[in-house]
Formats: sequence, C-alpha cells, structure tokens
Amino acid sequence: MTASADRLKPRGKAAAKAPAKRRRRKPDPIKAWVRRLDRTRPGLVRDTLDGLATIHGHPEWQRRLDPTSELILTILTQNTADVNAEKAFEALRATYPSGLPRVAHQPGAGWGGVGLSEGAPPDWDAVAHAPLPELVDVIRPGGLAPQKAPRIQATLLRILAERGDYSLEFLGAMAPLDARAWLTSIDGIGRKTASVLLLFSFDHPLMPVDRHVERVSKRIGLIPAKATADDAHELYLAMLDPGDVHEAHVNLIRHGRVVCHAQRPSCELCPVRGRCRFVDPKAP
Repeated sequence: MTASADRLKPRGKAAAKAPAKRRRRKPDPIKAWVRRLDRTRPGLVRDTLDGLATIHGHPEWQRRLDPTSELILTILTQNTADVNAEKAFEALRATYPSGLPRVAHQPGAGWGGVGLSEGAPPDWDAVAHAPLPELVDVIRPGGLAPQKAPRIQATLLRILAERGDYSLEFLGAMAPLDARAWLTSIDGIGRKTASVLLLFSFDHPLMPVDRHVERVSKRIGLIPAKATADDAHELYLAMLDPGDVHEAHVNLIRHGRVVCHAQRPSCELCPVRGRCRFVDPKAP
C-alpha cells in the first residue's frame, strides 16, 4: 500500500466497524420435535388416540373431588399404588373429620384404585397442625409416610399463608399455565401433580405424565426415548388439541395398565401396534 493510500484509511472513531455477527437463536426442542413428528410420521397422534378409543372408549370428564382433596390424594399416590393412597386418605377423613357434606368419589377409567367411599373431605386445618408423628402414623397405609406427612403439612400451610384458607377453587379462574406455575412454586409439587389437580378438578388441558403414559408414549414414538418427564409434559402440551387431553391421559394410563405392561406387553391386543416403534422399529 502506498503512503497516500495509507493516509486515506479511516482511523480512530472514524474507522468502519465490522458488522456484528447475529447469534442464531437455538431452536425450541419441543417445537422441533412436534414438527419432525408431523413431517416424518404424519397422523401419529390422531391414529394413537383413535386406536386407543376402540378398546378404552371415550371417557367423559367429570370432577372427581374438590381441588384440595385432589391435591392431597395425588401427593399420597406418589410412588405408591392408588389403592394404598385411598386407604391413607380414608384414614385422614376418619382421624380428622370436618363435618362437611359427604360427597361421592368418581375416579373414572384410568384410576388404579377401587375408589373412595362417600365421605367429606378431612379437616385440613387439623391435618396441617397435627403432631407430625401422629400424622405419619395416620397415613402409613399409603407408604412413604415419613416423607409425605411433612410435605402435606407444608403444602397446606403454604396455601393457608397465601390464600387465608385451604381452598384451591381460585385456580379454576386462572389460565392453565399460570395455575400450574402457582402450584409448582410449592416445594414438592411437580408438573405431574399440578397437572392432575388442574385436569381433574377444572378440566384444564394439561397432560399429567405418569410412568404408564411415559412408557406407552415412548414405545409408540410419540415422545423421544430420552425425553425427561418434564419434557413429556411440554411435548404433550404442544401436540394435543385441548379437547383431547383428558381422553389421551386416561386412555394412555389404562392402556399401560391392561395392555402395554412394563414386562411382557400384550402387543397382539394393541390397536396401535401397526404404528408402534416397540413392535416395529420402522413403523410409519
């Protein structure tokens, strides 16, 4: 470069700045999976729901319990059979009677217990303030009582502190994701527990993913094999129409219990076997 040309070169603040490189936004893995499924396995979600309905029917939504009872019963079901959780809830009713009107429990298809007897919800204030060793002993039939008893009390006391009573009816007026966020801000309440309450108490279109739903979904290929439970909740939120959520949850659970067992699944009975990647790794 000549001296004259060098003098023409901009210096200091006048020097031209190289354009900043725009960072590429990372793709949303949830949306990316749903797009991929639509592209490579079109109609899979609809075919799965329609196939399951041929043997499990079209369950209709109806409220099972008041939302606080639904929440505590769901905590009692964590890592235990539904029938044992029912025994623990019945023990809460008997030990801490509220005197409120008796109501029937309508668990519906997909529930793994025998259903609660007709009865009133427990006195939640008495449960929240019961001596911890006493509460542990009361709910012992439900399993993991030393872990669940303090969790139940902390949950009830958090609701009381936030709301001034133990009612969760206000969640029905909230947007589903806002209601879920409120519940999951309580220590020990995850997306599955929150979604169970919101789906069965208010018909909010949030898909609870338990071990049966997760197993059946991964075998068919509805969700990735390595998806976490939290991922699965968001995947179903993106995949399902709101009106399909209740039926999808109930029928996937029922299918996992009666056909798609963890060990030795009865694939010959499955109406979705033609599209199931567990039966055929190359299924369409």
